[in-house]
Amino acid sequence: MHCANCGWMSGRRIDEGYKKYGFSDDIRYKHISKKGLDEKVVRFISELKGEPDWMTDFRLKAFKIFRAKSMPKWGADLSGIDFAKIRYYASPIDEGDKTDAWEKVPKEIKRTFDRIGIPEAERKFLGGATAQYDSEVVYHNLKKEWEGLGVVFMDMDSGLREYPEIVKKNFGRIIPSSDNKFAALNTAVWSGGSFVYVPKGVRVKIPLQAYFRINTRNAGQFERTMIIAEEGASVHYVEGCSAPIYSAASLHAAVVEVIAEKNAYIRYTTIQNWSNNVYNLVTKRAIAHENAVVEWLDGNIGSKVTMKYPCIMLKGEGARGEVISVAFAGRGQVQDAGAKMVHSAPRTTSRIISKSISQEGGRCSYRGLVRVGKGALKARSFVQCDAYILDRKSRSDTYPSIRIDERTATVGHEAKVGRISQEKLFYLMSRGIPEKDALAMVVLGFIESFTKELPMEYAVELNRLVEMHLGKAVG
Repeated sequence: MHCANCGWMSGRRIDEGYKKYGFSDDIRYKHISKKGLDEKVVRFISELKGEPDWMTDFRLKAFKIFRAKSMPKWGADLSGIDFAKIRYYASPIDEGDKTDAWEKVPKEIKRTFDRIGIPEAERKFLGGATAQYDSEVVYHNLKKEWEGLGVVFMDMDSGLREYPEIVKKNFGRIIPSSDNKFAALNTAVWSGGSFVYVPKGVRVKIPLQAYFRINTRNAGQFERTMIIAEEGASVHYVEGCSAPIYSAASLHAAVVEVIAEKNAYIRYTTIQNWSNNVYNLVTKRAIAHENAVVEWLDGNIGSKVTMKYPCIMLKGEGARGEVISVAFAGRGQVQDAGAKMVHSAPRTTSRIISKSISQEGGRCSYRGLVRVGKGALKARSFVQCDAYILDRKSRSDTYPSIRIDERTATVGHEAKVGRISQEKLFYLMSRGIPEKDALAMVVLGFIESFTKELPMEYAVELNRLVEMHLGKAVG
């Protein structure tokens, strides 16, 4: 399994986890930008990729928006980001070096993904896989059975080159450059990411996976992902992320745009554990048309700061949206996450389930929005936020926002914050279960609503990762 585990564990398991995921590689880069961002860097990225003029112009306009927008004053403290010290592009390969043959991946990079388990996972239970190393996808593959049905799964740069009309029509359609400072930054310097297109009526039965790896010190990763499921189509996309542990901060600012046409189904699963020097600031948004279903499964275990609020815009009658998320904050970590549901059509339904665990002074926050617009007759929404605080140094906050402009709507919200009952732990320990295992049993039961939705291999890995984190709280 691939899940990105960067080593917040205790004792021997810390060393094992770091060796598997938190290591860095001595890579000689073929293309790397200078530190800092200006118009020359933006043009350098676009020219290196041989992009059409419209995309270059798109980037340059976004760069101007990025410079004009101020840093967010709400949420987590982002003062540690120094845009002048970040490299916005680093590639170990030339554009033509991308391959669908694992044996052709450069050996130093192949060794990295071999250690993480990408090829093994692909052979066992994936319909296709891509692997991105810093700014570029170095490997992509799609099983022939899906290619034969017209499914497209490739890196975003190749998608722009091979399907320019689809990309041009939808790029920035859901998330404009003006949406926020980091969406503008991504649009200016984006590289890599995934392009997924599933034709009408095609149901991809096994997950497609993308894995994102930051290796360069003081680096940024700015992948751009677009997923389109035509009428009656379905797909499950999974991503994982990791980075070595450096003393200097890295920045991950992705943009994801998801479009589910009439009667389509899209599930987007994220299981990530960035190292504790990464600012993870992403914008993810979906449109669900008539009777379409969009689901986000969002697991956030690592990073220094995460600010992420997947959004589903329920545009068509009968559309349904669901976000199930888990956040785990340890020492020096802030997980400011949540979800947004926007009801714009009759008989739309949504559900948000948020679970968080804070330990060793970590802070988790749920920040969410449910909006029911005029005319969204009989819309229904339910929000549940549950948090465990494992010690007196840690913190959990809830910032819900509910706006209802339709009298026929039914909206519910509930939140619970508490500590794990000592009586419950004592009972388990009195049955001969060690304290560390007893704590893990309680917490894993707490997040079961998330893990039960994952494919078995992913659920096993996530549970193992959480157990390793918890070992630090008791060990």
